[in-house]
Amino acid sequence: MPRKPFSLKAYLALNRDRATAVPAFSDRAERPAGRLLWVHSDTPSRNRALISVCQRIRQQRPDLGVLLTGPDTVIDTCMTRDQLPAENLTEINAFLTHWAPDHCLWTSHALRPALLHLTSERGCGLTLIDADDREWTTPGARWLPDLAPGTLAHFDTILATDSAAERRLRRMGFPPEHLIVAGPLTEAAVPLDCSIRQHEEMAALLVARPVWLAARLHPDEVSLVLRAHGRASRLAHRLLLIVVPDDPADQHAVAEQVEAAGFRVCHWDAGEMPDEDTQVLLTSGPEDLGLWYRVAPLAFVGGSLVPGLPGHDPLEAAALGSAILYGPAVGRHLASYSRLAEAGAARIVNDIDSLATAVSHLIAPDRAAAMALAGWETVTAGAAMTDRVVDLMVDRFDRMEAH
Repeated sequence: MPRKPFSLKAYLALNRDRATAVPAFSDRAERPAGRLLWVHSDTPSRNRALISVCQRIRQQRPDLGVLLTGPDTVIDTCMTRDQLPAENLTEINAFLTHWAPDHCLWTSHALRPALLHLTSERGCGLTLIDADDREWTTPGARWLPDLAPGTLAHFDTILATDSAAERRLRRMGFPPEHLIVAGPLTEAAVPLDCSIRQHEEMAALLVARPVWLAARLHPDEVSLVLRAHGRASRLAHRLLLIVVPDDPADQHAVAEQVEAAGFRVCHWDAGEMPDEDTQVLLTSGPEDLGLWYRVAPLAFVGGSLVPGLPGHDPLEAAALGSAILYGPAVGRHLASYSRLAEAGAARIVNDIDSLATAVSHLIAPDRAAAMALAGWETVTAGAAMTDRVVDLMVDRFDRMEAH
């Protein structure tokens, strides 16, 4: 345990008796049994990136509980959320007593000296990731000496984004042997799985046909997608559209629209297979999306042509080699779509005309492949940081179990 510098001692004394409302244990979710990993971030995009990291960790340690603090984002059902306590010792102790985390992944340049000090005092490991060359901030009074160096000293390991960030941390006195340059943390997607046999069978069946996918469709988007498919089919007579509703409860409403449009339909969930005359392959829901993203070189990600919907993560499509089309209503996933669009991996469409034009243009294999490659490179840009964090956390928890 590092010695507390004067600035930290003074800060802790100032925050010892500050009156704040302390949440009762009964107001918090129940602590998961077994080991608990606590992760904290300061932005929605970092939070989503951390969630994907935790999903990777839980693939190797499915018994691990995960607590998230930070901006609200959609979380995995196996994870728990809470608010970060204020910098008040009573509230912090209540938080730590209830959750009793075994390790904390901190992803923020906004440091919390009291919280991190008390966390370390309780024997919870601390790892800071995605540390770049920005200033470190603390909520201490201006007259106090800089609290950042003493607070950073509580971390066991810091993963820096580049050599400039590493040099800055070394100048602040952080031990170089506990510094790792691992690249930036970016949002990623755990690739959706599928049957290898089924993929090989469908790829062989559709090898000579142009194919595009409408993934996670809302019923209000089906008519637009079908009309765009009809227009694109005039230029590519063997074009096949795979329709995947987002909600299985909508399958009947979607099926009625597809049948009414007059296309020759293959009902996948009824056991049918597409033949040369099939124009639309209709599924009941997203269960087999891992297969369809692999089969279709071009994917329109639904929930984006209807205002007011939360949108869907485009990274799951990019991770499996699909060029991406999307509408303007992407909700909370704007940052991911923007990143893919800037890389040339995704293109926005606003209506039937632009969707039909984009499909006609991008079903050419070379064009779709160029976009898919750009998407793959974007998704894997933060793979180094993600891999290091996953390996580090799995190793830490394995060693805990061994002792």
